[in-house]
Amino acid sequence: MTDHTARAAEILQEHRESIDRLDAILVYTLGERFKHTQAVGKLKSQHNLPPSDPAREDMQIARLEDLATRADLDPEFAKKFLKFIIQEVIKHHEQHQE
Repeated sequence: MTDHTARAAEILQEHRESIDRLDAILVYTLGERFKHTQAVGKLKSQHNLPPSDPAREDMQIARLEDLATRADLDPEFAKKFLKFIIQEVIKHHEQHQE
C-alpha cells in the first residue's frame, strides 16, 4: 500500500467513525422525540383531540426547511424526512385513540 493509499484509508476510517457516532445520535434523538410524541398522543386521546394538527405540521415543515437551509442540507430531503416522522407519529396517535 502506498503512503497516499494508506492515508486515504485512514481518512476514510475517520469519516466512517464520525458517521457511526452521528447515526447513534440520530437514533437516540429520534427515540427521545418519540417519547414526547407518545406522551402527546396519550394526552390527545384523553382529551378527545384529533390525532393530527395540520397547522402545526405545516409550521414544523417550514421551520425544518429553514433549519436545513442554514445547515447546508437539502431542504426537500429534510421536508420528506419530517413528513415521514409526522406520519409515524400520527399513526401512533391514532392507535392511542382506538
